[in-house]
Amino acid sequence: MPDTWTSRWDERYSTEEFAYGVLPNTYLKEQLDLLSPGKILFAAEGEGRNAVYAAKQGWTVSAFDISIAGQQKALKLADTNKVTLDYRVGELPALGFAPAQFDALALIYAHFPASIKSAYHQQLSRYLRPGGVVIFEAFSKNHLAYLARNEKVGGPKDVESLFSPEEIQADFAGYDVLELTEQEVELTEGLYHNGLGSVIRFVGRKK
Repeated sequence: MPDTWTSRWDERYSTEEFAYGVLPNTYLKEQLDLLSPGKILFAAEGEGRNAVYAAKQGWTVSAFDISIAGQQKALKLADTNKVTLDYRVGELPALGFAPAQFDALALIYAHFPASIKSAYHQQLSRYLRPGGVVIFEAFSKNHLAYLARNEKVGGPKDVESLFSPEEIQADFAGYDVLELTEQEVELTEGLYHNGLGSVIRFVGRKK
């Protein structure tokens, strides 16, 4: 992954204020609350708001990101909430997660570089046990029109880093689709997700 990518996220997470707030993503919370706690992996978890929420609900939580600054804030947030996280920093292939290690996988605005995003999805899928659930929310390819009207809603500015339902179906081909929709949502998440946007929401159960 390019050094500029890592530097960008370290810079975003280096401020005292939390870039996307400290409350969990609404969709993640709704879906997680339907499941019995087990082992969960959070991809591109940043400052830890979603991972900390899961840990408070009794989940055994692992997470990763490329940003050390994000990890530091996540661990501080976890300490404040009296929970623990296994939070690793680096590129996914080198992080040492095991096949079928997890009962759930959370990808919440996990916008990886376009050149690796499908490969990362497929590798992450290998870490999920059969019967495990993936919870996904991220900006759709149609989001660029929303971003043009309001930069405060955030999200990547290149269409290749955004998602379509067809792309998600292809990346998670061995899944029973419990939900796969593209919809307009109003975001109020910290400094960088504010306003109306277009997102893909997906919940799948691994066969």
